[in-house]
Amino acid sequence: MRTSASTRRKLISVAAVSAALFTAATTVAVAQDAVSPQAAAPVPAAQTEAAPGTTAERLIVGYKSGASEAKSNKAAEADAAAKGKEAGEDLDFQRRLGSGAALVDLGEKLTKADVADVVAEYQADPQVAYVVPDRLNKPLATPNDTEYSKQWDLFETTAGMRVPGAWDVTTGSGVTVAVIDTGYVTHSDLGANIVAGYDFISDTAVSNDGNGRDSNPADTGDWTTDGQCASDWTATTSSWHGTHVAGTIAAVTNNSKGVAGIAYGAKVSPVRVLGQCGGYDSDIIDAITWASGGTVSGVPANANVAKVINMSLGGGGACSAATQSAINAAVNRGTTVVVAAGNENQNASNSNPANCNNVITVAATDRAGNRANYSNYGSVVDIAAPGGEMTATSSTDGILSTLNSGSQGPSSESYEYYQGTSMATPHIAGLVALMKSANASLTPAQIESAIKTNSRALPGTCSGGCGAGLADAAKTVQAVSGSSGGSTGGTTFTSTSAVSIPDNGSAIESSIAVSGRSGNAPSALQVGVDITHTYRGDLVIDLVAPDGSTYRLKSASSSDSADNVNTTYTVNASSETANGTWKLRVQDTAAQDTGKLNSWKLTF
Repeated sequence: MRTSASTRRKLISVAAVSAALFTAATTVAVAQDAVSPQAAAPVPAAQTEAAPGTTAERLIVGYKSGASEAKSNKAAEADAAAKGKEAGEDLDFQRRLGSGAALVDLGEKLTKADVADVVAEYQADPQVAYVVPDRLNKPLATPNDTEYSKQWDLFETTAGMRVPGAWDVTTGSGVTVAVIDTGYVTHSDLGANIVAGYDFISDTAVSNDGNGRDSNPADTGDWTTDGQCASDWTATTSSWHGTHVAGTIAAVTNNSKGVAGIAYGAKVSPVRVLGQCGGYDSDIIDAITWASGGTVSGVPANANVAKVINMSLGGGGACSAATQSAINAAVNRGTTVVVAAGNENQNASNSNPANCNNVITVAATDRAGNRANYSNYGSVVDIAAPGGEMTATSSTDGILSTLNSGSQGPSSESYEYYQGTSMATPHIAGLVALMKSANASLTPAQIESAIKTNSRALPGTCSGGCGAGLADAAKTVQAVSGSSGGSTGGTTFTSTSAVSIPDNGSAIESSIAVSGRSGNAPSALQVGVDITHTYRGDLVIDLVAPDGSTYRLKSASSSDSADNVNTTYTVNASSETANGTWKLRVQDTAAQDTGKLNSWKLTF
């Protein structure tokens, strides 16, 4: 018996299966003595219908309690083969469900008429209690936050970052993100995900809170007056910038209010370095050190060490040796540093920390997927993410997040649209948090590589260079976690070179070169195999990892009566490096057989 799913199966529309089932609903309903309470219950006609677009790959067959197929896998397999023969199809018993029902693969390229024939064969059997499609379901990850519909940057098909698909895998739990910014102003849609941070502003002329460094990272406002920061300076109101950034990363989600955070299961540690007129390198350097778990003289040890640092800040000039040293040390401690490319519509090589090494530098895109007209660009940019762009006709093309209505000091909480590479950066920081939650072993270098490898081409245009493309949260998270669901599933590597299998001879091998992956292979590596053979039971199939380790996929079996092998095996390959040459080894162990390996594939 094989317990893995068949690669031969195609996604047959449930409408096709349902059409066959619906016509015999009465026959299904009268069967009362099934193998479980679920099987015993009549199946009303409504249960054979499905929502448009729902897909089915297999049938679930419930046998009556007295049938040999109800308890014997061998009998259920023989029954599937017999019914397939009657219907002119190649059916395959897969496994026994917990309810006692049998899971039966539908075979390859079935038409509606083919499906109807198979279903009719089962329904004509007095020992069958019911036959229903094995429908493909998807997690319902859409949040109930009242403003979520305005967060185009998360979900829109054209230029959104495809975040909901990542939520099917993880929401960022167990990860802390340090937001090195203006601090945090109280907000009910964010507070539950805030953990202790620190105020690193040492100069009271900048801090605007009446003191220097302390353990309170509260944002008291960064408003300024005319001439305060330069002779030609024009007065500004408070930006509450750090709170807006933090909301994009980890706003509380599914709380029936406000916005959704990208990594809403993660925590944010607010680290205050920006006040009136900005912030000094020296404070930022200490903040990077402390946030990543390093020691800063006079500052208590960090109890909430961050695995991700978001720096939506910057200035002109080269990356200083002092700043680079702090970044290098943070990365060596395992913390990924994500920085903004800058908003001057110039080459980002002129902006720091965007031009530092060992960081992920983020450019901004607009709602159409173009480089935003303000975003910096160039070879130092690693990736692009939604940053929004306010147009003459619409402010809703910006990024909506948590804010405060106070023009100077804090007032009532609010939500506002902002635009900038400052808004694009937390999209990537949130994605990194999701990745670390899905796979805690990822290094900063592996994280950067995976984000780039799994990005997609910008839907619009980018003059000057926007890195690897537009970040794709769903594809990236699924790739690093070993998950593969839907159209944005894991990356697949395929060999289509057919190889003949010698009759009762030596093993043949087929190779696949894997590259561009990060870290180890997943714990659920999918190995799809397509073999044409006159007797499947005689075959032995192994997967050989790049280091020579062997994983037995199939042993020889005299009870394995079907001919071909068209299935997907699942292998725990988490101890193996993903990149390298993988091999499929196939051997025929008995005489009088003919066959060939048609193709095989690896899905990470």
